[in-house]
Amino acid sequence: MNPPAQFLNAPGGVAPIRDIAWDGRTLTVNQQREVFALSAPAAVAAWPFDSGPVAGLLRTPDKGSSHEVHDAFGYASAALRYPVKLAPGASATIVLAMPLSGDTAPPALEKLSAKAWLVREQRTVANEWRSKLDAVTLRVPKASQPLADTLRTALAHLLITRDGPILRPGTRAYARSWIRDGAMIGDALLRLGQAQVAADYLQWYAPYQFLSGKVPCCVDARGADPVPENDSTGELLFLAYDIFRYTGDRTFLASLWPNLQAALRYQERLRQIGRAPPRSPHGDPLYGLLPESISHEGYSEKPMHSYWDDFWALKGYDAGIGIAGVLGEQAMAETWQRQRDEFAHDLTASLLASTAAHHIDYLPGAAELGDFDPTSSTIAFAPAGDVRPIPAQLIAPTFERYWREFVERRDGRRGWEDYTPYELRNVGTFVRLGWRDRAQALLAFFMADRRPQAWNQWAEVVGREARKVRFVGDMPHAWIASDFIRVTLDLFAYERSEDKSLVIAAGVPWQWLAGKGIALTGLYTPYGRLGYTLRRTGDRVLLHIDGGLGVPPGGIVFPWPGGSSVPGATEIDGKPATWSDGALTISKLPANVVIAVTKTPRRQGR
Repeated sequence: MNPPAQFLNAPGGVAPIRDIAWDGRTLTVNQQREVFALSAPAAVAAWPFDSGPVAGLLRTPDKGSSHEVHDAFGYASAALRYPVKLAPGASATIVLAMPLSGDTAPPALEKLSAKAWLVREQRTVANEWRSKLDAVTLRVPKASQPLADTLRTALAHLLITRDGPILRPGTRAYARSWIRDGAMIGDALLRLGQAQVAADYLQWYAPYQFLSGKVPCCVDARGADPVPENDSTGELLFLAYDIFRYTGDRTFLASLWPNLQAALRYQERLRQIGRAPPRSPHGDPLYGLLPESISHEGYSEKPMHSYWDDFWALKGYDAGIGIAGVLGEQAMAETWQRQRDEFAHDLTASLLASTAAHHIDYLPGAAELGDFDPTSSTIAFAPAGDVRPIPAQLIAPTFERYWREFVERRDGRRGWEDYTPYELRNVGTFVRLGWRDRAQALLAFFMADRRPQAWNQWAEVVGREARKVRFVGDMPHAWIASDFIRVTLDLFAYERSEDKSLVIAAGVPWQWLAGKGIALTGLYTPYGRLGYTLRRTGDRVLLHIDGGLGVPPGGIVFPWPGGSSVPGATEIDGKPATWSDGALTISKLPANVVIAVTKTPRRQGR
């Protein structure tokens, strides 16, 4: 059943049921879906639509009924009758099996009663899910427990929206696979220990690449979509290298090497289009950019030179250089490095030229529009972004403006109708900017818009009026779930590309350190699994980082968590340590850090 407001992929209304058949144990619907009655019904009846309302028919189920019915109108009905008489407080169990995917053979009870079989199957499935969902755990204060619960649910949503190896943003309106969704979902899966799921997906997707090297934006039952969306190449390359960095599987990379070479050759051809006459390197915002496309949905009516594409292209060059190095293709790595450096230079120049042409001080969404689109701009920062080509003077004004407009919306000073929870991405950027309190304020707003809250999910479009009928996309929506996973994990740990460090607890508020504090267990990183505890007691902050993790080249960086205090005397494993620019760098694990807390009237940071 689909409400009329849900118009993508399947029209509103109910799915047609034209055929129903009962064979004594199994009810087959539309000659496809099967309902196995493991508890035997007393009677089964089926009727065409013309027989009248089912509620009335159930009073006399044998009247005008059949064990097999065809209804050309598409509204056939059936009922399995189970007479039950219960004493007060008693219960009865009726067991039906309705497989939606996988093996659709009748379940084998193996001499078990239907109820015993059900209990066994439920226990098996629950244990399987716990093994997937509990590999990475968070301990947070009780008031913030919904954050940890939603993280766990979001991972489940990524897994249940799959179709075999195929990662999809949804199961109905978006029952297709976009490489942009797959790259970001894959990154979230890697951080939570589901590397094989990400690898299976990429090995399925890569063969749909066109002979030109072009990576399709989307694949569905009809095959590869030829629509030009110029972020696709960077996303394929990024995910391939991301999987290697988490798994170390060189054989996996080697198997995709022909695809990856072809993809970067294609991207380089696209880049050169932007450098050909009449484009000029002197003040032309479009010079050196990838051609216009509609990868950004906001430009679907008219293709634009979207910086979203270029930020992904930059990630693609970085990934290609890394992949070539791993596979010993040094000449290729050097070639791509030259191309990457040239592209980064052109991208910086384009951003400066565009902001000058439009008289703006923020990052534009598209070069020719100068539009304000911070949620799109966040892709430069995460996942795994190198922000050095971005003019530093444009970053703070972009997200300061977003913050002002967010506060006006949150506090009712700005009218609004709806928004897309892709805005969650701004949380991760705020963490990277050191705005931990603001990041928490954003999260609190978005968490309040889960619909229903206990289901730990968001619609693709969230309306101000919860009960107003509107298009919501798929629920759950796996791409949004991946955004939530990424920014929630960023609170506790993220990889900083510029210096190849792991930054921990940058989004953790001071208040969370009271009592038992916080704990992160088993987070997957390119350097191994990360675990730590962090709490404050009296006038000390105590940080313990587990061993077993390879220390990244830039070390593990712990920014001071703020509050109305500053770090005083600090020891790492009993030896004095010093702070630099408000952060402590740890270069040996395991580590025990003890920090004296010094009170100060200094104003608390953002």
